[in-house]
Amino acid sequence: MDAIATNIEPSQGWSFQPSIEMLPSEFRVWQHLLESRVGIVIDIARRPFFQTHLTSRMRALGINDYADYYRYVTQGVTGAREWADLLNHLTTQFTQFFRHIPSFETLEAYLSQRIQLDSEAALSLWSVGCSSGEEAYSLAITASEVCRKADLPEHYGVFATDISSHALSNARLGIYASEKVQHLDSSLLDRYFSNHAEGTFSIASALKARLCCARLNVLELGRTPISGMDVIFCQNLLIYFRRWLRKDILNQLVNKLNPGGLLVIGVGEVNGWSHPDLIPVADERVLAFTRRVA
Repeated sequence: MDAIATNIEPSQGWSFQPSIEMLPSEFRVWQHLLESRVGIVIDIARRPFFQTHLTSRMRALGINDYADYYRYVTQGVTGAREWADLLNHLTTQFTQFFRHIPSFETLEAYLSQRIQLDSEAALSLWSVGCSSGEEAYSLAITASEVCRKADLPEHYGVFATDISSHALSNARLGIYASEKVQHLDSSLLDRYFSNHAEGTFSIASALKARLCCARLNVLELGRTPISGMDVIFCQNLLIYFRRWLRKDILNQLVNKLNPGGLLVIGVGEVNGWSHPDLIPVADERVLAFTRRVA
């Protein structure tokens, strides 16, 4: 087939056309590309979802052949930008503030104990796969509440990482629809949010300043400079990876965790994994560990 031209113009009138049918051989090629680059596994059950999002990007570029689009996203700077846009489409996922309440109760108990032992300690928290920021801000709110109740200054920061640049932009913006925050206690809304526009709420600037957002491919954890974490949340992320890779990712995260630090994983996301440096948290509602202190 002919190579894709670099001056492709978006086509008109595509919005009412059905998705371009994908052959099994084409699906396997794209499966391999996505897994080799970012570790995400798209199984056959999610093929319609995958095909729909690929078709959407292809229509925007005026491409009607999967092989041509494959070459386009794997070549040059333009391809790298398009690959980032495609990932933004594929990694959009549901999230909310305080999504799993028992995990945040575990976090609150842990932080309360830590500041009792050392009220001057500067704590580092990390939301791995933060999406549009709800989990990261939930970590920040929990830390702020613990400090407020103990009448202590706030010495903490939150790292928020994700592979989607679009999701990170939303996290930095910190503006959410009212349905995103409607289940929150009114006192939390008053302290950490403000009315932004009709139907939206904005994260308070003081809380937003606690976040450091950065793009991260979890396959590159071994090379990331992030280290010395006191809390790591990795929830609703590992389900997208093969079982052996989930365990490798967790082993890498343990290396980023301070002695005495807390690691919280999504319940049911990994089975049969243990680490000699970790002690399970004694709460059947959560899948959490603390790192042994030498």
